Amino acid sequence: MTISPAQGDWVPDACTLPTVEQPIRVAEFDRFFAESVHNTTRPAPTRLDLFLDTDAETVGRDLASRESNCCSFFTFDFDTTDADLVMQVGVPAAYVEVLDAFAARVEAANGARR
Repeated sequence: MTISPAQGDWVPDACTLPTVEQPIRVAEFDRFFAESVHNTTRPAPTRLDLFLDTDAETVGRDLASRESNCCSFFTFDFDTTDADLVMQVGVPAAYVEVLDAFAARVEAANGARR
């Protein structure tokens, strides 16, 4: 997820999304997190699993695809369990801080939902 410099957050040099578009992408992810994510786990420092409502797959895949295009260090995989759709978000070790910021936004969106 691209973090908006207008909000005082860090944007890695590897991000190619134009600065003017970054707040829009952040808002899209925040809405997705608030509306579709019902749980998370962090199985490793470089991976975050988002447990999604089953009807969120199309939106999740679209966001993941667009984010991978501008922040190629992200990996997004989708899996299903007996009860959930899981979006697995991964980064190389050099980008753990970006994943930390991503996880913080998920937590903030879920906190607002409760």
